[in-house]
Amino acid sequence: MAGTSLQLIILVFLLEFLHFEMIKHGYCSQNLHSICKQNEKKALIAFKEDLVDPSGRLASWHGEDCCRWNGVSCDNRTGYVVEIKLRNPYPKSFNGDGLVYELGGEVSPSLLDLKYLNHLDLSMNNFDGAQIPGFLGSLSKLRYLNLSSASFGGRIPPNLRKLSELEYLDLGHYYSQTQTVENDLKWISSLSTLKYLNLGGVDLSRAASHWLQTLNSLPVLSELHLFECQLVNLPTSLQIVNFTSLQVLDLSNNGFNSTIPEWLFNISSLKRLDLNSNNLYGELPDALANLTSLKELDLSENYGIEGRLPRKLGNLCNLQKLVLTNNNIDGDIMEFIDGLSECSNNRLETLDLGFNKMTGNLPKSLGSLKNMHYLILWHNSFRGSIPETIGNLLSLRELYLSYNQMSGKIPVSLGQLVSLVVVDLIENSWEGVITESHFTNLSRLRELSIGKFRDNTSVVFNMSSDWMPTFKLVYVKIQACKLGPKFPTWLRNQTELKTIVLNYAMISDVIPDSFLDMGLELEELDVAYNQLRGKVPNSLRFTAVPVSNVDLSSNWFEGPLPLWSSNLSTLYLRDNMFSGPIPSNIGMALPSLTDLDISRNNLNGTIPLSIGNLTGLTTLVISNNRLSGYIPQFWENIPMLYILDMSNNSLSGTIPNSIGSLLYLKFLILSSNNFSGELPSSLRNCTQLYSLDIGDNQFSGQIPVWIGENLPSLLILRLRNNSFTGHIPSAICRLSLLHILDISKNNLFGFIPRCVGNLSGFQIEFTSEDAARYEGGLQLVAKGRLVRYSSILYLVNSIDLSSNALSGDIPSELASLFKLGTLNLSTNHLTGRIPPDFGKLEWLETLDLSKNQLSGPIPTNLASLTFLNHLNLSYNNLTGKIPTGNQFQTLTDPSIYVGNNALCGFPLSVECDVKISPFPGQNNGDIDDKNELEKVWFFSFVGLGFFTGFWAICGSLILKKQWRDAYFQFVERMLARNSVYLHRKFSGMGRRSKRATINKI
Repeated sequence: MAGTSLQLIILVFLLEFLHFEMIKHGYCSQNLHSICKQNEKKALIAFKEDLVDPSGRLASWHGEDCCRWNGVSCDNRTGYVVEIKLRNPYPKSFNGDGLVYELGGEVSPSLLDLKYLNHLDLSMNNFDGAQIPGFLGSLSKLRYLNLSSASFGGRIPPNLRKLSELEYLDLGHYYSQTQTVENDLKWISSLSTLKYLNLGGVDLSRAASHWLQTLNSLPVLSELHLFECQLVNLPTSLQIVNFTSLQVLDLSNNGFNSTIPEWLFNISSLKRLDLNSNNLYGELPDALANLTSLKELDLSENYGIEGRLPRKLGNLCNLQKLVLTNNNIDGDIMEFIDGLSECSNNRLETLDLGFNKMTGNLPKSLGSLKNMHYLILWHNSFRGSIPETIGNLLSLRELYLSYNQMSGKIPVSLGQLVSLVVVDLIENSWEGVITESHFTNLSRLRELSIGKFRDNTSVVFNMSSDWMPTFKLVYVKIQACKLGPKFPTWLRNQTELKTIVLNYAMISDVIPDSFLDMGLELEELDVAYNQLRGKVPNSLRFTAVPVSNVDLSSNWFEGPLPLWSSNLSTLYLRDNMFSGPIPSNIGMALPSLTDLDISRNNLNGTIPLSIGNLTGLTTLVISNNRLSGYIPQFWENIPMLYILDMSNNSLSGTIPNSIGSLLYLKFLILSSNNFSGELPSSLRNCTQLYSLDIGDNQFSGQIPVWIGENLPSLLILRLRNNSFTGHIPSAICRLSLLHILDISKNNLFGFIPRCVGNLSGFQIEFTSEDAARYEGGLQLVAKGRLVRYSSILYLVNSIDLSSNALSGDIPSELASLFKLGTLNLSTNHLTGRIPPDFGKLEWLETLDLSKNQLSGPIPTNLASLTFLNHLNLSYNNLTGKIPTGNQFQTLTDPSIYVGNNALCGFPLSVECDVKISPFPGQNNGDIDDKNELEKVWFFSFVGLGFFTGFWAICGSLILKKQWRDAYFQFVERMLARNSVYLHRKFSGMGRRSKRATINKI
């Protein structure tokens, strides 16, 4: 019993002792976390008072214990403030609650009272251009300083060199983007303990010549970020590399213009190397394989890196990310992939080789890269099919193979990629059948793109009508694949769709109610180029994203024009059977429209005034309808209009002056209406016009001079079939980019300006890259008929001055327009000869000089025009033999020469009596020139002989008196003798005549 009591006493004693210790520990702990130095508290309050805090982020900065204030940390042992972390948690300034979370104002020097402060983070705030305080260099204990993206101003204070213990310095984008501040780096060489340095976005152009030598003095540096620093100069050699601890090097966006420097390959510790967006060139060196620790390599956006992928690059078994997009790398990837596949544990997760020139097939070894998450090979020239081994990449999330030259069937193994989120296979030549098996395990699929934008389907979707996919697509783009004839039923459970693109899908159906009842809020609906029919319901809804698009073009939709939600940005309804008037409230119902194309329908009525409310409109195409009335006056309200096409309607009246307020207008197409009057001079303000087409109207007056003086960018000028009068203004010759000129069927007279040789647009070879400067189609007379051009307008070079009253010679200067494809000068009053230099127009396909008054022979060198396939020289006064050989052998229609009675030879039935061209390659014009030359020589020699003979005789008589006397005596004797002879002769004739008369009586 006594022992039990003793144990009880000991137990109570221990419990009391433990209770005391717990109270003591709690009291001490509370003291440790609550101690706040009064002088540091005052310093923090002074610091707060100089800041601007619109959202109240520093509302907790009150009370006795400053160590508990938001963003403040103290040393648990001493109670001194050691950290201030006031980084803006919402970098975009707003958190959706309307509050601005950026701190502003000034940084108070009271921070100097925080003697043990080692961490200061004021990043992502807005100090509105205030200078970075120089006193920060006196915070001697500072090991971490982050002022990035805080909108400070001025240069980096050199006092920061005093921070001898600094390990982390981030001044990236420290100043506002509106400022230009040049900095040097000499101050940084003193920071020998620096491990992390970010000066990205800081202008270091003043250090361009010595930045590498300066930073090479930082021996423990492990991360260096100098992106967008305008360093320009990247030394290709460095004798001694001191920063051997460097693991991250980011020198992107600096404009370097060199090869990849060799000293980089000596930094074996590198794990991440980023040189993207420079101007590096040359081949990828094998020495890259020396960087065996490398995990990320980004050499994208250099455009000059070329050659093949080195085989040794496949030895980088630690590589996780390789980005080489937008370069000129060619060859195949087989050796590189084979090399990686030999790694016992390859770690490659991202392979981005997009926008290069790579060729060859994708190797089967691609299936060994089982850690692959992102495979991006688009915009190359890969061929062949997708290897079946693609099904082994079970970690693959995104697959981009679009815009290559691949073909074949889509492998069913693609359906095994359980992690796949995005698959983009468009713009290849796939074939075969796609079934549910291709999507078996793709439950995570969100984006699907397949097909090619063309009207040639080679892929068939063969899905059972009751198939319900396990995935929920957000984006579907299927082009030139046979989905029809029924609208795809498997879309009925895709309730999360935002983008639907089904072009050339051979769907001949109505849009089913089940699809309309899904309650989708779309960003894009594009079902153009099908045979969809019926009325389009107004129940479709579109989200309020920056742009939302609808394209129902080239179908059989009918009924009135649909009006959807006011969020719609672009609306393309062309080439359907919509009828009725354009809704009068279209401008109020769709106020966000930027592009409106309702051409090629059966719309009637007038142009509604509410279109003037579409202040953001850039494209307005209402052509090929049955619209009537005048053009309204609302153009000042649509200042950004880029394309205006009202052609092929029944509009009338004059062009309003207010159209001249469209300063950004590039296409003005008003052809085939009933417009009249003169062109308003206000159009001279539309100086960016590419195309001016007002043909087939009733415009009158003279062709304005300002067209040539004020529209320097004009590519197309079509004034055809109007009532313009007067001369062709020579100012037209200033249009140096013009390559389609059609002013036919007017009442123009006078000469063709000889300055036409200045139209250098007919000497330029336009390419597909210029196609963006063309809109819609254009009808031109070519090859003797009216031809409509659209997608290849940039290739057309045509001059048509026909059906006017032009006179004079054909300017030989036209022959300098050597890219000219069509020249039509028919039905005028032109005279003279066909310029022989026309034989230089080697691209000429159509030449029509008919119904003029041309004379002389046909130059035989026209036969060398190998592209000439339409020639009409009828109804002129041409003479001589029709040239033979080469291209003229194909021009067998005799009607192209009819009305020239002095022409002979094939294909006419009139044979030539003499050989006109005695020498090969010599034309009749050359013979005529030779004959003229012979006449000149003949008369020259006759004159010379007369001159010599005359002075030989007369000169002698003048100089020799004795000869002169003898000569004149001789002449006198001869005259006397002849006089006697003549007297006797005529006297005898008189007597005989008189005797005859008497006898007759």
